[in-house]
Amino acid sequence: MRRKEKESNQDERRASADYYRLNTKAVDDLVNATPENSPQVSEKELRKYRSGPKIRLRDWMKVVLIKWWFAGAVCFFFYWGLGMVIPNMENMLLVLGAALGMITNLLTNNVLRFWAKVPGGNDRWMMVTRRGAPGLLLDVLYGFVILACIVLSYQLLNLLLIALTGAEKDSVPLGVEPILFGLLAMGWDFLWIGVRRAAKKILEDAKAAGKTKV
Repeated sequence: MRRKEKESNQDERRASADYYRLNTKAVDDLVNATPENSPQVSEKELRKYRSGPKIRLRDWMKVVLIKWWFAGAVCFFFYWGLGMVIPNMENMLLVLGAALGMITNLLTNNVLRFWAKVPGGNDRWMMVTRRGAPGLLLDVLYGFVILACIVLSYQLLNLLLIALTGAEKDSVPLGVEPILFGLLAMGWDFLWIGVRRAAKKILEDAKAAGKTKV
């Protein structure tokens, strides 16, 4: 009996030692894990261990919603909210353009960076990727470009509606409101980002062709 008890105790000690070594190795692997020595795990497998709703929006859908919502908020809070305080339209346009650029730099771009799966993963959705004061200044200037495109869009849409409905030439069938304002701002933003990408690719291809010839 004593011999059996002794052997049983030894087996328990061995099992405990093996269990300790196994967990120690797991902890060491976790501490020393890097992107290079870690196994690749599919996005489908990772979703099983993430909290939150199972229905997830695609990245481009999130970008569309973010850009539309913030641009619409600028119209709501600045154009509608300050309409009685700033009756002069030229001053209002200055405020709107600056607000568009500042909100893009301080809120929209930072939300996109926060939601990026890897650092810089959402930079392709930004016209200005620089941070700090230079980036803020560029975004403000870009805000005025977007606002000018929005104003032009409203003018063309109103002319079209006047031609279709036969309304008076001085009338304004389509007023400014947050939903359409946000959609126009988002659309023009994506258009200019696409132009920038195309221009960058053309320049890179030209440089590559020049190096090949040399």
